[in-house]
Amino acid sequence: MTHNVLSTEQIPVAMAIIYHENRYLMQLRDDISTILYPGVWGLFGGHLDPGEEPEAGLKRELLEEMDYRVDCLTEFRCYADSQIIRYIYSCHLSVPVSQLQLNEGWDLGLLTVEEIERGYAYSDKARQERSLGDIHRRIMLDFIAIQNL
Repeated sequence: MTHNVLSTEQIPVAMAIIYHENRYLMQLRDDISTILYPGVWGLFGGHLDPGEEPEAGLKRELLEEMDYRVDCLTEFRCYADSQIIRYIYSCHLSVPVSQLQLNEGWDLGLLTVEEIERGYAYSDKARQERSLGDIHRRIMLDFIAIQNL
């Protein structure tokens, strides 16, 4: 990935597609109206600090958000629009979900391909189905399509 394509208007973020046995770990974002994509399923990750490389920033975010230490990330794609540039990486989930400690977000879960395709997944904590964020769903569907080739 080329990391010097940022314009001054784009906010750099790094996000992870974390998978285990054809399921994908996603975060149910807090239901707070002041954040992007409130109350929907999204990818783990977040904003990069000034000068921070995407891979290093993502490793930091995964530790902060769920105490997950990952050694090896694989570059997937970069998604950019006029406001945000998203660096996407993938990795295998190497621990049981029960060992993760959610420090940011409302819930987490291993979503099936069918739930991602449908655009909705059930949350035990919310006690209801919640939608996937549009950009998060698009990224996941792109990744799944490549895995099925």
